[in-house]
Amino acid sequence: MFLGIDLGTTELKALLLAGDGHVVGTARYPLEISRPKARWSEQDPEDWWRATQTALATLRMRYPGDFGSVQAIGLSGQMHGAVLLDANDRPLRPAILWNDMRSVSECAELETRAPRLHEIAGNCAMPGLTAPKLLWVARHEPEHFRKLACVLLPKDYLRLRLTGRKLTDPSDASGTLWLDVGQRDWSDELLQACDMTRMQVPPIQEGSRAAGVMRRSIADELGLPVDVIVAAGGGDTATSALGVGAAESGDGFLSLGTSGVLSVVTEQFRPSAHLGIHALCHAIPNRWHRTSVVLSAASCMRWLCNLTSADEVCLLAEVESVSAKRRAAAPLFLPYLSGERTPHNDPYAQGVLFGLVDSTDRATLAYSVLEGVTFALSDGLDALREDGTRETSLSLIGGGARSAFWAQLIADAMGVPISRPPDAQGIAALGAARLGWLAAGGDFSVVVRKPSVSQEFSPDDKQRSILLGRLASFRALYRELRPLFPT
Repeated sequence: MFLGIDLGTTELKALLLAGDGHVVGTARYPLEISRPKARWSEQDPEDWWRATQTALATLRMRYPGDFGSVQAIGLSGQMHGAVLLDANDRPLRPAILWNDMRSVSECAELETRAPRLHEIAGNCAMPGLTAPKLLWVARHEPEHFRKLACVLLPKDYLRLRLTGRKLTDPSDASGTLWLDVGQRDWSDELLQACDMTRMQVPPIQEGSRAAGVMRRSIADELGLPVDVIVAAGGGDTATSALGVGAAESGDGFLSLGTSGVLSVVTEQFRPSAHLGIHALCHAIPNRWHRTSVVLSAASCMRWLCNLTSADEVCLLAEVESVSAKRRAAAPLFLPYLSGERTPHNDPYAQGVLFGLVDSTDRATLAYSVLEGVTFALSDGLDALREDGTRETSLSLIGGGARSAFWAQLIADAMGVPISRPPDAQGIAALGAARLGWLAAGGDFSVVVRKPSVSQEFSPDDKQRSILLGRLASFRALYRELRPLFPT
Protein backbone atom coordinates (compact mmCIF):
# COMPACT_ATOMS: atom_id res chain seq x y z
CA MET A 1 0.00 0.00 0.00
CA PHE A 2 1.08 3.59 -0.71
CA LEU A 3 -0.21 6.78 0.85
CA GLY A 4 -0.55 10.16 -0.86
CA ILE A 5 -1.06 13.36 1.14
CA ASP A 6 -2.07 16.50 -0.76
CA LEU A 7 -2.03 19.75 1.22
CA GLY A 8 -4.39 22.03 -0.69
CA THR A 9 -5.54 25.55 0.07
CA THR A 10 -9.06 24.74 1.27
CA GLU A 11 -8.64 21.09 2.26
CA LEU A 12 -6.12 18.35 2.89
CA LYS A 13 -6.66 15.09 1.03
CA ALA A 14 -5.21 11.67 1.86
CA LEU A 15 -5.38 8.70 -0.52
CA LEU A 16 -4.58 4.99 -0.14
CA LEU A 17 -3.21 3.36 -3.30
CA ALA A 18 -2.84 -0.41 -3.67
CA GLY A 19 0.11 -2.11 -5.32
CA ASP A 20 -2.07 -3.05 -8.31
CA GLY A 21 -2.77 0.64 -8.97
CA HIS A 22 -6.36 0.94 -7.72
CA VAL A 23 -7.43 3.54 -5.17
CA VAL A 24 -8.60 1.92 -1.96
CA GLY A 25 -10.03 5.03 -0.33
CA THR A 26 -9.67 8.73 0.41
CA ALA A 27 -10.21 11.13 3.30
CA ARG A 28 -10.43 14.92 3.44
CA TYR A 29 -10.25 17.64 6.05
CA PRO A 30 -11.21 21.29 5.42
CA LEU A 31 -8.82 24.22 5.91
CA GLU A 32 -9.56 27.90 6.47
CA ILE A 33 -7.68 30.91 5.08
CA SER A 34 -6.95 33.86 7.35
CA ARG A 35 -7.11 37.33 5.78
CA PRO A 36 -6.05 39.73 8.57
CA LYS A 37 -5.61 42.59 6.10
CA ALA A 38 -6.73 43.41 2.57
CA ARG A 39 -4.93 41.26 -0.04
CA TRP A 40 -3.29 39.08 2.66
CA SER A 41 -3.71 35.30 2.73
CA GLU A 42 -2.26 33.17 5.54
CA GLN A 43 -2.59 29.81 7.29
CA ASP A 44 -1.21 28.38 10.52
CA PRO A 45 1.11 25.43 9.71
CA GLU A 46 -0.15 23.72 12.87
CA ASP A 47 -3.60 23.53 11.20
CA TRP A 48 -2.00 21.55 8.36
CA TRP A 49 -0.59 19.04 10.81
CA ARG A 50 -3.91 18.67 12.64
CA ALA A 51 -5.63 18.14 9.29
CA THR A 52 -3.07 15.46 8.42
CA GLN A 53 -3.60 13.66 11.72
CA THR A 54 -7.39 13.74 11.31
CA ALA A 55 -7.41 12.60 7.67
CA LEU A 56 -5.03 9.73 8.38
CA ALA A 57 -7.04 8.71 11.44
CA THR A 58 -10.11 8.52 9.16
CA LEU A 59 -8.29 6.25 6.69
CA ARG A 60 -7.05 4.10 9.56
CA MET A 61 -10.58 3.69 10.90
CA ARG A 62 -12.11 2.88 7.49
CA TYR A 63 -9.35 0.63 6.12
CA PRO A 64 -7.38 -0.69 9.11
CA GLY A 65 -5.68 -3.58 7.32
CA ASP A 66 -4.72 -1.61 4.24
CA PHE A 67 -3.58 1.38 6.29
CA GLY A 68 -1.34 -0.83 8.39
CA SER A 69 0.36 -2.11 5.22
CA VAL A 70 1.57 1.28 3.94
CA GLN A 71 5.12 1.00 2.63
CA ALA A 72 5.75 4.57 1.44
CA ILE A 73 4.24 8.06 1.53
CA GLY A 74 4.32 10.76 -1.13
CA LEU A 75 3.63 14.43 -0.46
CA SER A 76 1.95 17.07 -2.60
CA GLY A 77 1.12 20.63 -1.70
CA GLN A 78 0.05 24.13 -2.58
CA MET A 79 3.08 25.90 -3.99
CA HIS A 80 4.89 29.19 -3.19
CA GLY A 81 3.86 29.42 0.48
CA ALA A 82 6.53 30.64 2.92
CA VAL A 83 6.88 28.78 6.22
CA LEU A 84 9.47 30.69 8.25
CA LEU A 85 11.25 28.54 10.86
CA ASP A 86 13.50 29.56 13.73
CA ALA A 87 16.58 27.66 14.89
CA ASN A 88 14.33 25.21 16.79
CA ASP A 89 12.19 24.46 13.70
CA ARG A 90 9.23 26.41 15.08
CA PRO A 91 7.20 28.69 12.77
CA LEU A 92 7.97 32.35 13.41
CA ARG A 93 4.61 33.52 12.03
CA PRO A 94 1.67 32.19 9.99
CA ALA A 95 2.58 30.91 6.54
CA ILE A 96 2.12 33.45 3.72
CA LEU A 97 0.24 31.70 0.90
CA TRP A 98 0.41 31.63 -2.90
CA ASN A 99 -2.61 33.95 -3.30
CA ASP A 100 -1.24 36.65 -0.98
CA MET A 101 -0.77 39.94 -2.85
CA ARG A 102 1.05 42.12 -0.29
CA SER A 103 4.52 42.09 -1.89
CA VAL A 104 3.91 44.14 -5.06
CA SER A 105 6.68 46.68 -4.42
CA GLU A 106 9.07 43.90 -3.41
CA CYS A 107 8.55 42.27 -6.82
CA ALA A 108 9.83 45.40 -8.54
CA GLU A 109 12.73 45.49 -6.10
CA LEU A 110 13.63 41.86 -6.83
CA GLU A 111 13.61 42.46 -10.59
CA THR A 112 16.15 45.24 -10.01
CA ARG A 113 18.29 43.26 -7.57
CA ALA A 114 18.38 40.17 -9.83
CA PRO A 115 18.64 41.28 -13.47
CA ARG A 116 19.02 37.62 -14.61
CA LEU A 117 15.92 36.49 -12.70
CA HIS A 118 13.88 35.48 -15.77
CA GLU A 119 16.79 33.64 -17.35
CA ILE A 120 17.63 31.63 -14.22
CA ALA A 121 14.27 31.13 -12.51
CA GLY A 122 12.14 30.93 -15.65
CA ASN A 123 9.54 33.19 -14.04
CA CYS A 124 9.02 36.89 -13.49
CA ALA A 125 8.58 38.27 -9.99
CA MET A 126 4.94 37.92 -8.93
CA PRO A 127 3.55 38.65 -5.45
CA GLY A 128 2.32 35.07 -5.04
CA LEU A 129 5.79 33.55 -5.38
CA THR A 130 8.05 32.95 -2.40
CA ALA A 131 11.05 35.26 -2.79
CA PRO A 132 9.14 38.59 -2.75
CA LYS A 133 7.45 37.45 0.46
CA LEU A 134 10.85 37.25 2.17
CA LEU A 135 11.78 40.73 1.00
CA TRP A 136 8.49 41.91 2.49
CA VAL A 137 9.23 40.16 5.80
CA ALA A 138 12.74 41.68 5.89
CA ARG A 139 11.24 45.15 5.42
CA HIS A 140 8.10 44.97 7.56
CA GLU A 141 8.92 42.27 10.14
CA PRO A 142 12.71 42.54 10.57
CA GLU A 143 12.59 40.74 13.93
CA HIS A 144 11.29 37.62 12.14
CA PHE A 145 13.84 37.91 9.33
CA ARG A 146 16.69 38.14 11.85
CA LYS A 147 15.53 34.91 13.52
CA LEU A 148 15.02 33.07 10.21
CA ALA A 149 16.86 29.76 10.12
CA CYS A 150 15.06 28.07 7.20
CA VAL A 151 12.18 28.65 4.77
CA LEU A 152 10.04 25.61 3.96
CA LEU A 153 7.28 25.17 1.42
CA PRO A 154 3.93 23.93 2.79
CA LYS A 155 4.19 20.22 1.99
CA ASP A 156 7.77 20.20 3.28
CA TYR A 157 6.56 21.35 6.68
CA LEU A 158 4.51 18.14 6.82
CA ARG A 159 7.67 16.17 5.95
CA LEU A 160 9.46 17.87 8.84
CA ARG A 161 6.71 16.75 11.20
CA LEU A 162 6.73 13.20 9.77
CA THR A 163 10.47 12.58 9.49
CA GLY A 164 12.29 15.37 11.32
CA ARG A 165 14.09 16.25 8.06
CA LYS A 166 14.05 19.56 6.20
CA LEU A 167 14.06 18.87 2.46
CA THR A 168 12.29 19.86 -0.77
CA ASP A 169 12.10 18.79 -4.42
CA PRO A 170 12.77 20.65 -7.71
CA SER A 171 9.12 20.99 -8.75
CA ASP A 172 8.10 22.84 -5.59
CA ALA A 173 11.40 24.75 -5.35
CA SER A 174 10.98 26.05 -8.91
CA GLY A 175 8.10 28.21 -7.71
CA THR A 176 10.23 30.13 -5.20
CA LEU A 177 12.30 32.33 -7.59
CA TRP A 178 15.45 31.00 -5.87
CA LEU A 179 15.95 27.92 -8.06
CA ASP A 180 18.05 27.62 -11.19
CA VAL A 181 15.22 25.77 -12.90
CA GLY A 182 17.33 24.50 -15.78
CA GLN A 183 19.95 23.03 -13.42
CA ARG A 184 17.37 21.96 -10.78
CA ASP A 185 19.49 23.44 -7.98
CA TRP A 186 19.43 26.54 -5.77
CA SER A 187 20.87 29.70 -7.33
CA ASP A 188 23.28 31.53 -5.03
CA GLU A 189 22.78 34.62 -7.17
CA LEU A 190 19.01 34.68 -6.60
CA LEU A 191 19.29 33.86 -2.90
CA GLN A 192 21.79 36.69 -2.42
CA ALA A 193 19.32 39.07 -4.09
CA CYS A 194 17.08 38.40 -1.07
CA ASP A 195 19.95 38.64 1.45
CA MET A 196 19.75 34.88 2.01
CA THR A 197 22.08 31.88 1.69
CA ARG A 198 21.76 28.15 1.03
CA MET A 199 21.82 27.62 4.79
CA GLN A 200 18.29 29.09 4.91
CA VAL A 201 16.74 26.78 2.31
CA PRO A 202 16.47 22.97 2.52
CA PRO A 203 18.44 20.44 0.45
CA ILE A 204 16.84 19.32 -2.84
CA GLN A 205 16.01 15.73 -3.79
CA GLU A 206 14.17 14.55 -6.92
CA GLY A 207 10.51 14.00 -6.13
CA SER A 208 10.44 10.30 -6.95
CA ARG A 209 13.29 9.43 -4.59
CA ALA A 210 13.21 8.49 -0.91
CA ALA A 211 13.80 11.49 1.35
CA GLY A 212 13.79 9.82 4.74
CA VAL A 213 11.69 7.53 6.90
CA MET A 214 8.92 8.31 9.31
CA ARG A 215 9.92 8.85 12.92
CA ARG A 216 9.01 5.91 15.14
CA SER A 217 7.01 8.08 17.56
CA ILE A 218 4.92 9.49 14.69
CA ALA A 219 4.44 6.04 13.15
CA ASP A 220 3.15 4.76 16.48
CA GLU A 221 0.84 7.75 16.87
CA LEU A 222 -0.61 7.37 13.36
CA GLY A 223 -0.79 3.58 13.39
CA LEU A 224 1.66 3.10 10.53
CA PRO A 225 4.46 0.51 10.23
CA VAL A 226 7.98 1.35 11.34
CA ASP A 227 10.37 2.66 8.67
CA VAL A 228 7.74 3.89 6.22
CA ILE A 229 9.56 5.67 3.37
CA VAL A 230 8.66 9.31 2.72
CA ALA A 231 9.34 10.43 -0.88
CA ALA A 232 10.53 13.92 -1.72
CA GLY A 233 7.16 14.53 -3.40
CA GLY A 234 6.17 17.54 -5.49
CA GLY A 235 4.25 20.76 -5.85
CA ASP A 236 0.60 20.20 -6.67
CA THR A 237 1.06 21.08 -10.35
CA ALA A 238 3.63 18.32 -10.82
CA THR A 239 1.75 15.73 -8.73
CA SER A 240 -1.46 16.48 -10.62
CA ALA A 241 0.43 15.81 -13.85
CA LEU A 242 1.58 12.44 -12.52
CA GLY A 243 -1.95 11.66 -11.36
CA VAL A 244 -3.20 11.89 -14.97
CA GLY A 245 -0.09 10.13 -16.31
CA ALA A 246 1.33 13.31 -17.89
CA ALA A 247 5.03 12.49 -18.19
CA GLU A 248 5.86 12.99 -21.87
CA SER A 249 6.13 16.15 -23.97
CA GLY A 250 2.69 17.49 -24.90
CA ASP A 251 0.81 15.70 -22.11
CA GLY A 252 -1.27 18.26 -20.27
CA PHE A 253 -4.07 18.90 -17.80
CA LEU A 254 -6.43 21.66 -16.75
CA SER A 255 -7.21 21.92 -13.04
CA LEU A 256 -10.32 23.69 -11.75
CA GLY A 257 -9.50 24.06 -8.08
CA THR A 258 -9.26 27.18 -5.94
CA SER A 259 -7.06 28.44 -8.76
CA GLY A 260 -7.10 27.37 -12.40
CA VAL A 261 -3.96 25.70 -13.72
CA LEU A 262 -3.21 24.76 -17.33
CA SER A 263 0.03 22.80 -17.59
CA VAL A 264 1.83 21.02 -20.45
CA VAL A 265 4.90 18.77 -20.04
CA THR A 266 8.13 19.60 -21.91
CA GLU A 267 11.48 17.83 -22.22
CA GLN A 268 13.46 21.06 -21.87
CA PHE A 269 13.54 24.14 -19.68
CA ARG A 270 11.86 26.87 -21.77
CA PRO A 271 11.25 30.15 -19.92
CA SER A 272 8.66 32.65 -21.19
CA ALA A 273 8.40 34.99 -18.24
CA HIS A 274 7.35 37.92 -20.45
CA LEU A 275 4.07 36.11 -21.14
CA GLY A 276 3.34 35.45 -17.48
CA ILE A 277 3.97 31.73 -18.01
CA HIS A 278 5.63 29.63 -15.31
CA ALA A 279 8.48 27.36 -16.39
CA LEU A 280 8.66 24.72 -13.66
CA CYS A 281 10.45 21.46 -12.97
CA HIS A 282 8.40 18.26 -13.08
CA ALA A 283 8.52 15.93 -10.08
CA ILE A 284 10.39 13.35 -12.16
CA PRO A 285 13.95 13.81 -13.52
CA ASN A 286 14.63 15.39 -16.93
CA ARG A 287 11.12 16.78 -17.36
CA TRP A 288 9.71 20.28 -16.97
CA HIS A 289 6.32 21.82 -17.57
CA ARG A 290 5.04 25.17 -18.78
CA THR A 291 2.09 26.46 -16.83
CA SER A 292 -0.47 29.25 -16.96
CA VAL A 293 -2.27 30.15 -13.73
CA VAL A 294 -5.62 31.83 -13.07
CA LEU A 295 -5.70 32.81 -9.40
CA SER A 296 -9.46 32.39 -8.94
CA ALA A 297 -11.27 29.50 -10.62
CA ALA A 298 -13.68 27.21 -8.74
CA SER A 299 -13.31 29.65 -5.84
CA CYS A 300 -15.37 32.10 -7.92
CA MET A 301 -18.33 29.72 -7.71
CA ARG A 302 -17.89 29.44 -3.95
CA TRP A 303 -17.85 33.24 -3.80
CA LEU A 304 -21.14 33.42 -5.73
CA CYS A 305 -22.70 30.73 -3.54
CA ASN A 306 -21.82 32.70 -0.41
CA LEU A 307 -23.10 35.90 -1.99
CA THR A 308 -26.47 34.40 -3.00
CA SER A 309 -26.89 31.88 -0.14
CA ALA A 310 -26.97 29.04 -2.67
CA ASP A 311 -25.71 25.47 -2.55
CA GLU A 312 -23.01 24.88 -5.16
CA VAL A 313 -24.56 21.67 -6.50
CA CYS A 314 -27.93 23.37 -6.89
CA LEU A 315 -26.39 26.43 -8.50
CA LEU A 316 -24.50 24.34 -11.05
CA ALA A 317 -27.79 22.61 -11.88
CA GLU A 318 -29.51 26.00 -12.30
CA VAL A 319 -26.87 27.07 -14.82
CA GLU A 320 -27.97 24.32 -17.21
CA SER A 321 -31.44 25.89 -17.38
CA VAL A 322 -30.10 29.16 -18.83
CA SER A 323 -31.12 29.35 -22.48
CA ALA A 324 -28.65 29.94 -25.30
CA LYS A 325 -30.26 33.34 -25.90
CA ARG A 326 -29.74 34.39 -22.27
CA ARG A 327 -26.17 33.07 -22.28
CA ALA A 328 -25.34 35.16 -25.34
CA ALA A 329 -26.51 38.32 -23.52
CA ALA A 330 -25.32 37.44 -20.01
CA PRO A 331 -23.16 39.91 -18.02
CA LEU A 332 -19.43 39.61 -18.54
CA PHE A 333 -17.45 38.52 -15.48
CA LEU A 334 -13.80 39.33 -14.84
CA PRO A 335 -12.79 36.59 -12.34
CA TYR A 336 -9.90 38.46 -10.75
CA LEU A 337 -11.02 38.19 -7.12
CA SER A 338 -7.39 37.81 -5.94
CA GLY A 339 -5.55 39.62 -8.71
CA GLU A 340 -4.26 37.67 -11.71
CA ARG A 341 -1.15 35.93 -13.02
CA THR A 342 -1.19 34.63 -16.60
CA PRO A 343 -1.01 36.54 -18.84
CA HIS A 344 -1.48 39.88 -17.04
CA ASN A 345 0.67 39.58 -13.88
CA ASP A 346 -1.68 42.16 -12.34
CA PRO A 347 -1.95 41.97 -8.53
CA TYR A 348 -4.37 44.92 -8.56
CA ALA A 349 -6.92 43.30 -10.89
CA GLN A 350 -10.38 42.91 -9.35
CA GLY A 351 -13.54 40.98 -10.03
CA VAL A 352 -16.12 42.75 -12.19
CA LEU A 353 -19.68 41.95 -13.29
CA PHE A 354 -20.46 44.11 -16.34
CA GLY A 355 -23.83 44.31 -18.05
CA LEU A 356 -26.32 43.72 -15.23
CA VAL A 357 -29.97 44.44 -16.09
CA ASP A 358 -33.21 44.08 -14.15
CA SER A 359 -33.87 40.63 -15.62
CA THR A 360 -30.49 39.20 -14.53
CA ASP A 361 -31.15 36.28 -12.18
CA ARG A 362 -28.97 34.03 -10.06
CA ALA A 363 -28.67 31.28 -12.68
CA THR A 364 -27.49 33.80 -15.30
CA LEU A 365 -24.92 35.17 -12.86
CA ALA A 366 -23.67 31.64 -12.31
CA TYR A 367 -23.27 31.20 -16.05
CA SER A 368 -21.35 34.49 -16.23
CA VAL A 369 -18.98 33.27 -13.51
CA LEU A 370 -18.29 29.95 -15.28
CA GLU A 371 -17.79 31.74 -18.58
CA GLY A 372 -15.48 34.39 -17.08
CA VAL A 373 -13.19 31.78 -15.54
CA THR A 374 -13.24 29.91 -18.84
CA PHE A 375 -12.18 33.05 -20.72
CA ALA A 376 -9.33 33.66 -18.26
CA LEU A 377 -8.15 30.09 -18.85
CA SER A 378 -8.39 30.69 -22.61
CA ASP A 379 -6.05 33.67 -22.18
CA GLY A 380 -3.57 31.28 -20.55
CA LEU A 381 -3.83 28.74 -23.36
CA ASP A 382 -3.23 31.46 -25.96
CA ALA A 383 -0.14 32.61 -24.01
CA LEU A 384 1.24 29.05 -24.03
CA ARG A 385 0.60 28.67 -27.74
CA GLU A 386 2.09 32.07 -28.54
CA ASP A 387 5.47 30.73 -27.45
CA GLY A 388 5.19 27.43 -29.27
CA THR A 389 3.74 25.06 -26.64
CA ARG A 390 1.38 22.51 -28.17
CA GLU A 391 -0.74 20.17 -26.11
CA THR A 392 -1.33 16.62 -27.35
CA SER A 393 -3.93 15.88 -24.67
CA LEU A 394 -5.78 17.77 -21.92
CA SER A 395 -7.36 16.10 -18.91
CA LEU A 396 -9.82 18.08 -16.77
CA ILE A 397 -9.39 17.67 -13.01
CA GLY A 398 -10.22 19.45 -9.74
CA GLY A 399 -13.48 20.16 -7.94
CA GLY A 400 -14.91 22.14 -10.85
CA ALA A 401 -14.43 19.17 -13.18
CA ARG A 402 -17.55 17.49 -11.78
CA SER A 403 -19.67 19.90 -13.85
CA ALA A 404 -20.17 18.45 -17.34
CA PHE A 405 -21.69 21.79 -18.39
CA TRP A 406 -18.52 23.65 -17.44
CA ALA A 407 -16.34 21.04 -19.15
CA GLN A 408 -18.27 21.47 -22.40
CA LEU A 409 -18.07 25.26 -22.07
CA ILE A 410 -14.26 25.03 -21.77
CA ALA A 411 -14.01 22.73 -24.80
CA ASP A 412 -16.16 25.12 -26.85
CA ALA A 413 -14.28 28.27 -25.79
CA MET A 414 -10.80 26.79 -26.25
CA GLY A 415 -11.62 24.77 -29.34
CA VAL A 416 -9.88 21.67 -27.97
CA PRO A 417 -11.15 18.23 -26.88
CA ILE A 418 -11.24 17.74 -23.10
CA SER A 419 -11.22 14.38 -21.31
CA ARG A 420 -12.31 13.74 -17.74
CA PRO A 421 -10.97 10.84 -15.62
CA PRO A 422 -13.35 8.86 -13.37
CA ASP A 423 -12.13 10.56 -10.16
CA ALA A 424 -11.14 14.10 -11.09
CA GLN A 425 -10.90 15.48 -7.54
CA GLY A 426 -8.13 13.43 -5.90
CA ILE A 427 -5.60 13.56 -8.73
CA ALA A 428 -2.81 15.42 -6.87
CA ALA A 429 -3.07 12.99 -3.94
CA LEU A 430 -2.91 10.10 -6.44
CA GLY A 431 0.21 11.63 -8.00
CA ALA A 432 1.75 11.95 -4.53
CA ALA A 433 1.02 8.30 -3.75
CA ARG A 434 2.62 7.34 -7.07
CA LEU A 435 5.78 9.23 -6.07
CA GLY A 436 5.82 7.21 -2.85
CA TRP A 437 5.48 4.03 -4.90
CA LEU A 438 8.38 5.07 -7.15
CA ALA A 439 10.53 5.90 -4.11
CA ALA A 440 9.86 2.40 -2.83
CA GLY A 441 11.21 0.89 -6.06
CA GLY A 442 8.11 0.81 -8.29
CA ASP A 443 8.56 0.43 -12.05
CA PHE A 444 7.82 3.77 -13.76
CA SER A 445 5.88 2.25 -16.68
CA VAL A 446 3.62 0.44 -14.21
CA VAL A 447 3.22 3.24 -11.68
CA VAL A 448 2.65 6.28 -13.94
CA ARG A 449 -0.22 5.19 -16.11
CA LYS A 450 -2.89 7.32 -17.74
CA PRO A 451 -6.28 6.74 -16.07
CA SER A 452 -9.31 5.63 -18.01
CA VAL A 453 -11.52 8.34 -19.48
CA SER A 454 -15.03 8.60 -18.08
CA GLN A 455 -16.20 11.31 -20.49
CA GLU A 456 -14.91 13.33 -23.45
CA PHE A 457 -16.05 16.77 -24.53
CA SER A 458 -15.57 17.90 -28.14
CA PRO A 459 -15.87 21.56 -29.17
CA ASP A 460 -19.06 22.71 -30.87
CA ASP A 461 -18.19 25.07 -33.74
CA LYS A 462 -21.45 27.08 -33.47
CA GLN A 463 -21.02 27.67 -29.74
CA ARG A 464 -17.35 28.48 -30.23
CA SER A 465 -18.20 31.24 -32.70
CA ILE A 466 -20.54 32.88 -30.17
CA LEU A 467 -18.02 32.53 -27.35
CA LEU A 468 -15.18 34.04 -29.39
CA GLY A 469 -17.21 37.22 -29.81
CA ARG A 470 -17.83 37.41 -26.08
CA LEU A 471 -14.17 36.62 -25.39
CA ALA A 472 -13.16 39.67 -27.44
CA SER A 473 -15.47 41.83 -25.30
CA PHE A 474 -14.09 40.22 -22.12
CA ARG A 475 -10.54 41.17 -23.14
CA ALA A 476 -11.56 44.69 -24.13
CA LEU A 477 -13.26 45.18 -20.75
CA TYR A 478 -10.09 44.25 -18.89
CA ARG A 479 -7.96 46.56 -21.05
CA GLU A 480 -10.29 49.50 -20.33
CA LEU A 481 -10.49 48.86 -16.59
CA ARG A 482 -6.86 47.97 -15.87
CA PRO A 483 -5.76 51.60 -15.27
CA LEU A 484 -8.57 52.01 -12.70
CA PHE A 485 -7.80 48.95 -10.53
CA PRO A 486 -4.84 50.41 -8.58
CA THR A 487 -6.94 53.42 -7.58
